[in-house]
This record gives sequence, structure tokens and C-alpha cells, in this order.
Amino acid sequence: MLIDYTGNKTYRQKEIIAAAGSILTRSGVKGFTIKNLAFELKLSEGAIYRHFSSKEDLIVSMLEFLAANMDERLSQTTSPDQNPEEKFVAIFKSQFAFFNSNPHYVVAVFSDGLMEASESINAVILKIMGVKMKHVMAVIKEGQKDGVFTNAISADELIHIVIGTFRLLMFKWRVSNFYFDLDQTGERMIQSLLLIIKVSNQNKK
Repeated sequence: MLIDYTGNKTYRQKEIIAAAGSILTRSGVKGFTIKNLAFELKLSEGAIYRHFSSKEDLIVSMLEFLAANMDERLSQTTSPDQNPEEKFVAIFKSQFAFFNSNPHYVVAVFSDGLMEASESINAVILKIMGVKMKHVMAVIKEGQKDGVFTNAISADELIHIVIGTFRLLMFKWRVSNFYFDLDQTGERMIQSLLLIIKVSNQNKK
């Protein structure tokens, strides 16, 4: 279910964003045009432009929603009584569940040429990455402090390994047209990453 973190957007704007997501999922960025969007909503193209100045403006709004959603959702995903490993698992399970229900965000983030075509879109994609890194970095540093995650690799390097692995999986899911089970494959990714970053029991002795 799509959680509503769209703030003060009007009902019509939310409706347009939802329809845009549907088109992106079915047809990708090439099939996402204002003309197709208007047809989907049974509106005139002018009606769309009253709410969004361009296709770029609409995609930026969609991705701004994703950044806000992610920040609030991941803040609520973990709790102080969880240990770092539990928090790590909870964050990534939340991400996989969200994208499984809302694959159009993956299309928007991982579409060829989209980032290069717009500085505004590129900036908000970097913002999304920053939000994700903020939450994961906090857990990694806590785990290193508690002796759960390795200190043999710096937190800055670990975050690159972790986020890079996540992004590669999401890209593979996107280019396979969402063919494989993201939750199951994501669970294997989580466990593999934990094998890499956790301090082994042998090293604790």
C-alpha cells in the first residue's frame, strides 16, 4: 500500500502522480508522456499542465515523495530496543516491501538517460541516496561501536559495499522487468551482507 507522505499536494496532484506511476511501470520512461497520462486519466493535456509544468516537474515531485517517504518510514522502522543487526534487517526489509508494492519508483530511479537528462531529477535522486545512507550509516556505526559489525573496514567503506549491493539488486530487478521475487532475493542479499560486515564468533574469542 502506498503510504501518503505527499504533504499538502491536492487530490488531483496525487491522482496524477499515481497514474504516472502506473504508466511508468507498464511502459517505462519512453511510454510516459503527458499525452498518455492525460488519456489514462481521461483529462485534457492542459488539465495536467495546470498542476505540473512539465513531465520533468512531475517526475521530480514523484521522487521528492519517495525521499520524504523513505526518511519517515525508515525512522519508524527501527526502535531503540533492537540491536544493530535487527535494525539493519528491518531497514532493508522495509525497502524491499515498499518497492515491491511501488515498482514505478524503481523505474524512475533506474531508467537509462533519465538522470543525465535533468539536473533537477539528478539532484533529487542524489537526495534519495543521501536519505538511505543516513539511516544505514547510523546502524553501521552503532554496530561497530557495539562490536557487532567489523571495524576492520571503515564505516565509509562499508556503506559503499552495502548501498552498492542494494542498488545493483534493484537495477537487476528493474532490467528483468520485475521478473524475480524481490522479497526472497532481498532476504538472501541481507544475509550475505551480514556475513560480510558482522564480526565472526571466532574473532570474538
